[in-house]
Amino acid sequence: MFKLNKKLLISISAATALSLGLSACMESAAPTQSAAPVKASIDGGVSYPVVDGKTGPYYVNTQFQGVKINNGRAPTHAEYEEWNSDIMPDGTGLPEGEGSVEEGEEIYEAQCVMCHGDFGSGGGGYPALSKGNAQELHESLTYQRIKPDTDGPVRVFGTYWPQASTLWWYIKDAMPHPLTDSLTDDEVYALVAYILNVNEMEIDGQEVDDEYVLNREKFLKIKMPNVDAFEPKIDGPNGPENVRKYFANPDNFGAQKVKPSERCMTNCQEPTAKVVYIQGAGISDFHPPLSAVRDLPVEKKETNFDAKKAYADNCAMCHDTGAAPAPGDKAGWSSILARGIDTVYKNGIEGTDTGMPPMGGSSLTKEQFKTVVDYIVNQSK
Repeated sequence: MFKLNKKLLISISAATALSLGLSACMESAAPTQSAAPVKASIDGGVSYPVVDGKTGPYYVNTQFQGVKINNGRAPTHAEYEEWNSDIMPDGTGLPEGEGSVEEGEEIYEAQCVMCHGDFGSGGGGYPALSKGNAQELHESLTYQRIKPDTDGPVRVFGTYWPQASTLWWYIKDAMPHPLTDSLTDDEVYALVAYILNVNEMEIDGQEVDDEYVLNREKFLKIKMPNVDAFEPKIDGPNGPENVRKYFANPDNFGAQKVKPSERCMTNCQEPTAKVVYIQGAGISDFHPPLSAVRDLPVEKKETNFDAKKAYADNCAMCHDTGAAPAPGDKAGWSSILARGIDTVYKNGIEGTDTGMPPMGGSSLTKEQFKTVVDYIVNQSK
């Protein structure tokens, strides 16, 4: 969402609000009691204490008040240390290490290109990591599609993300799919260096060229083009109060029709932008002519579809690297095929919670995907 000053408005999720220590119980109506409300919550709402079994006009299920909820066991020290791997913008949690752009390109070609495309251009349903010079493309974030010749904003890592620490952290903890947390710290530095390179970025005035070697000291000097374009400011010890004060003032996100002290649930904001109607645009002469027939087109069975090539292009990056059973692995496929071929089709098309993305993350049609499954099965009998 763009404000008039072109800054971006940060959306705080429920999880973020909880982590900030904000009140989780928000009411939209004034209380019927005289009890004073507790501290204002993140969006300007307030929470009220329970009086006579009610908070404001709402009844509370008092039977569950004070009931202890079993949230499971406490983690072991080793489990906690494995989970507690945050990498913060100020360098907290960032380990020592180094990696070059050249090394990063080799790792990218081996582990990442099959999903994120050549030079981070994206593909197969996975996001792009670069669209060129990040500093120049940053200006595109002010674009809005209200004219036929206006490009939209380019939201990739270099142009949009305010902190590079998030990239380091995400690669280390979540990449590569499905072998997460398998890269060394030096390999992560190398991958980050390569991604900075394809975004044509600089660090402390020096271009991240093909020979650049990134380490912790240099990493902490990275300044992203969009670092100052988000609001409210959530970093630092005053982050929670900054957020609370920001959302307490409706002028920060659109003029309200009611007083700031009043709660509003419908038609609360005046329009902040005019609707622009494009005159003379569109196509009137269609070939073939428009039709009101809603019948689905007849599916044509492909006769020249190369299942082996489709497997190599879309599936081999997981099934040939040990992350999933490969064609010819009879033992690996026997338990899977025991569920029936229809179940195999269904799990492949819809994805599973054990690492199989829907359609393998490919852009194949369902019939093409089934043909690839048949190819794998035939190789594994």
